[in-house]
Amino acid sequence: MIVLEEPFVSETLIEWLVSSKHPVLDNAMARRIAAAHDIALCPESEAVDRIEAGERLYTSSENALAWVSSHVKAPGIVRPIEVFKDKALMRTVLAPLDPDFFFMSCSADELSTLDFAELKPPFVLKPSVGFCSVGVYPIADEGDWTAALADIESNAATWRDMYPESVIGASEFVLEGYIEGTEYAIDAYYDAEGKTHVLNVLRHDFANAADTSDRAYCTSVAIVSETAPVFTAWLDRVNEYVGARNFPVHVEVRVRDGIVRPIEINPLRFAGLGGTDISWFAYGFRTYEHYLEGKTPDWESLAAGRQGKLYVMSMLNGCPPDLTGDESFDYEAFCARFARVLALRKMDYRKTASFGFLFFETDEDDPTELTFLMNTDFREFITE
Repeated sequence: MIVLEEPFVSETLIEWLVSSKHPVLDNAMARRIAAAHDIALCPESEAVDRIEAGERLYTSSENALAWVSSHVKAPGIVRPIEVFKDKALMRTVLAPLDPDFFFMSCSADELSTLDFAELKPPFVLKPSVGFCSVGVYPIADEGDWTAALADIESNAATWRDMYPESVIGASEFVLEGYIEGTEYAIDAYYDAEGKTHVLNVLRHDFANAADTSDRAYCTSVAIVSETAPVFTAWLDRVNEYVGARNFPVHVEVRVRDGIVRPIEINPLRFAGLGGTDISWFAYGFRTYEHYLEGKTPDWESLAAGRQGKLYVMSMLNGCPPDLTGDESFDYEAFCARFARVLALRKMDYRKTASFGFLFFETDEDDPTELTFLMNTDFREFITE
């Protein structure tokens, strides 16, 4: 069963739904898509019965979690949503895996009352419920803290306008120790027995230590083959405390000296806003199809013809802060900076705080395109 929701459903997913006739919850978003595409709508009562009977569930967006939470009672679905979506609860539940890790939570109103001298920088301040790095602030000193509080006060209302509370919870915040190491994003699922199956791994590259954008997620057969065994074992340990069953996750972690520490675990979806389709453009398989049909990739066969290649998923965010969303973006000029664009998806900046997604192939040993991507402020491509 698939639940489609705002703010975006990718063409790649829609095409698969048309060809596979996989059941889709009959809701407003699905009906809009069905008006132009022949997808298999499923009445709400039937959808609930099928999910409760054990049919696998996938959502295109965290906006769907409100419906799932109010209609689905299966413990293997309800409990993981509660744990993974609330970052404070996740830290509490998974504390036995990392007992020395610092974290605390408080309300937005309490932030200004905290004594910075009693906190433990460096740390990260972020909404307890969050999405796409919105409201995430690395704090190294009191100046960073003051600037973060001012930015929250200025932008909290905008976040609430863009996303429901179930996606961005701007009323509760988490302070957690700054996690060092290489960052990765993992699309994986737990099967009916709660065992982990990793479908894709992307290394999240940054321009510098202050960068929190989603500009550069890189995957290759080598990256997946080297890291998937480690992440499979770690996610199995996580599930000993959570009990997820038939459950997809998009997981962001950092790894240092062999220690895996979670940044966030996103429930019932893979990489957001259609980002998971990097697996289709890079390797020719759809993550959600593999999950729904209980498959895993054959990385040995996928390696053929892909040696030395890096496949990049880039969310075109981290833009200048003075944008209104009424500007135009020169996509043609932007794409001309890359030798092999696999796909470009244009998005409404006012809905997603991003101009879109770019998927491209580049050479592992030539950082030119990645360096440009991570450092541009996009101003040369933006017009009034």
